[in-house]
Amino acid sequence: MAMTMATMQEMPRSPEAKLGLRVKDLWDHQEAQLSPDEKLNACFENIPVSAFPLPLATQDIEIKSDATLAEAVKILAHHNILSAPVVNVDAPEDASWIDRYIGIVEFAGIVVWILHQSEPPSPRTPSTPRSPSSASAIAAAANGNTFALELEALGLGSAATTSGDFFEDLTSSELYKNTKVGDISGTFRWAPFLALERSNSFLTMLLLLSKYKMKSVPVVDLGAGRIDNIITQPAVIHMLAECVGLQWFESWGTKELSHVGLPLVTPQQIVKVYEDEPVLQAFKEMRKKRVGALPVIERGGTKPVGNISLRDVQFLLTAPEIYHDYRAVTVKDFLSAVRSYLEKNKNIFTMSGEFVTCKKDCTVKDLIQLLDKEKLHRVYVVDDEGNLEGLITLRDIISRLVHEPRGYFGDFFDGVLPLPANSRV
Repeated sequence: MAMTMATMQEMPRSPEAKLGLRVKDLWDHQEAQLSPDEKLNACFENIPVSAFPLPLATQDIEIKSDATLAEAVKILAHHNILSAPVVNVDAPEDASWIDRYIGIVEFAGIVVWILHQSEPPSPRTPSTPRSPSSASAIAAAANGNTFALELEALGLGSAATTSGDFFEDLTSSELYKNTKVGDISGTFRWAPFLALERSNSFLTMLLLLSKYKMKSVPVVDLGAGRIDNIITQPAVIHMLAECVGLQWFESWGTKELSHVGLPLVTPQQIVKVYEDEPVLQAFKEMRKKRVGALPVIERGGTKPVGNISLRDVQFLLTAPEIYHDYRAVTVKDFLSAVRSYLEKNKNIFTMSGEFVTCKKDCTVKDLIQLLDKEKLHRVYVVDDEGNLEGLITLRDIISRLVHEPRGYFGDFFDGVLPLPANSRV
């Protein structure tokens, strides 16, 4: 039996659903001549970001700029989060928020930064024993010489020849133990600290998470000079999933993907990786192409059989021992090892979603519910034969929800700290 709107509103609702009801109230009072898209924009412009629900037990987690990479990874892993704001330890106690924080650090940023330090001139095969000169190279790197020396000593060399014990060696290296989080600021996937005030609007936040490609938006309490909340793309998708059944959501969510201009990424634009390729090569390709994940293709085939993402790199550092027995870790080996590890640690980690697809006639609502349930960041669009037709990310979905009015941001970005010269964000 269909559930009536009155019955739905009488049921206990989550904080996100209550927020959806707030949008509904605003929606009902919008001018009749406005289009549905204009109504949504107007609704979100009239709700402050301070109304967004706080995440459970994660809003106070910060990492000090003098913490080592090893310490940062331990903090992220302990709290089962992928990123955290970095506090400048040199800032005075009464510093404003813009001086207190220097950015956001991610698991992916730490790993890819390490890989980026070296493009060694000569590869080392897995069977080549380490020489005394390799040990001295590590010492030299620890004393301030090029990071490339240590990575070469560890056997990074060509990504095609990296053996399974490389990751255990890396996590016990001086480079990993001594490099400070502040030392990698301004490098790949290091986000500048662009924050919103509590009074800024939902519309501003949604545009930053979509059109302006921010993965998370910190909300600061100006009085306290501290972060009050961090709103992420998955959190917004979860909020939308909790709004199913509300008129404003249904008017948008019941449309088929193709009717809202999805997918944005075409088959020709999708970067792929073969399952027998080295996993480090896959991560390097993500860095080079500036993408967050790659579909995995079976050698000799054209259809995707899996997905590898930058979210997965956390397991290179938190569980390096699971690759120990591999002579050379391929994409297939990596995914198999991670899947087995997650199965054994279900009580600690949420299972990463398997490779998930949808068709173009899928509705926005169905896709949002799928992504929220499976905790996915992307889905691949396929035809009836399983061939790739496109890619849809969380950012793509949010970008279809709102649009930027002409001149909306004005001088908003003028107060943002300039990116360092070597930034690759």
